[in-house]
Amino acid sequence: MEKAGLALEVELWAAGYRRVAGLDEAGRGAWAGPVVAAAVILPPDPDALAPLLGRVDDSKCLSPEVRERLYDLIRAHALAVGVGSVPADEIDRVGIVPATKAAMIQAAGALTSPPDFLLLDYLTLPGVPWPQRGLPHGDALSLSIAAASIIAKVTRDRLMITLDSACPGYGFAQHKGYGTAGHRAALGRLGPCPLHRLSFRPVAELKSRGAGSGGMGEQENGGVGELR
Repeated sequence: MEKAGLALEVELWAAGYRRVAGLDEAGRGAWAGPVVAAAVILPPDPDALAPLLGRVDDSKCLSPEVRERLYDLIRAHALAVGVGSVPADEIDRVGIVPATKAAMIQAAGALTSPPDFLLLDYLTLPGVPWPQRGLPHGDALSLSIAAASIIAKVTRDRLMITLDSACPGYGFAQHKGYGTAGHRAALGRLGPCPLHRLSFRPVAELKSRGAGSGGMGEQENGGVGELR
């Protein structure tokens, strides 16, 4: 399978957009923890990006060890990297899609060199001052989006490992908040902790069966989801 390439970026560079930012998220389908987004601007020079081509791809297709190595490589080659994050309680308040968009807007705003065009995986962002394009399977097509997916995934994984000690017993360092059998079992024993997304159906259903204490709201949020 071909890796993410530069065809979309080259088209935009030729049209005069020299700071094209790719954006993607990690943690959208998790039961606990924040949703994290990243924005990456790569230099408008295919030759300078040769070390990334053929290696950087959608983060879901890469092992944790490869993602860690590529994280440093992307940081070394990018013109700018921005990261945004929205915590579980805000996800519960506004819903996962608005929260994901908010994290992406934060990430774009955190870029030290402002973008002049956004390439996004699927989504488009309301109210931003930059032209944009949302692409189905964008993280498999665009090197900039794929790079952002790796930055977001590694950033979030590292955060969940750190947070494991704040809420011990759930195994966050292992499953990163996703809906594994071990996570489900821990929720059944312990009930939710402050990192859990109380509006997500699997968490609410476990709560309704008697795990832990206190009430939970329920929204039409997802189940196990992808490990990304």
